Amino acid sequence: MTIKTIFLDRDGVINKEVGYLYRVTDFIFIQGVFDACLYFQNLNYKIIIISNQSGIARGFFNENDYLKLTEWMLGQFNNNGIKILDTFYCPHSPKSHCECRKPKPGMLIEAKNKYNISMKDSWMIGDKETDLEAANLAGITNTILVRSGHLIDESNSNSMFTIDSIRQSKEVIKT
Repeated sequence: MTIKTIFLDRDGVINKEVGYLYRVTDFIFIQGVFDACLYFQNLNYKIIIISNQSGIARGFFNENDYLKLTEWMLGQFNNNGIKILDTFYCPHSPKSHCECRKPKPGMLIEAKNKYNISMKDSWMIGDKETDLEAANLAGITNTILVRSGHLIDESNSNSMFTIDSIRQSKEVIKT
């Protein structure tokens, strides 16, 4: 049996955008993220976080720093009654030739294969066009671009919906 999933980018969707975030003290959840995730769970969506983390390859922080921050973040979700099914991250630089760095679909395809995800019934919520491009390449057409992260060119966006913050996703995702 397949599952339906909400894929979330991390920086700019879950937390406020901070260049090369790796310290808990710099992590600020975007208002409404827990409420939105509880809503997704109530609609029987699983939640997976996918994130490019080039700060590892660039030497701004190491993989252990990233893993510690992720463990803390997952604890905060858990404390709010939210089960995150999994997290996937790309530690490579933008110049690498890996298959996991968005806009390539590697992380999404790995998740699909690991959890038997129905991509046509799933959603991607990101703050950059590369998030949506990766989703489309992986077979996800339900996409939401949020304005809470990077500056975006809405006139050239391939997003199905554009909203101010993840908290508004409840107005878009109904089933």
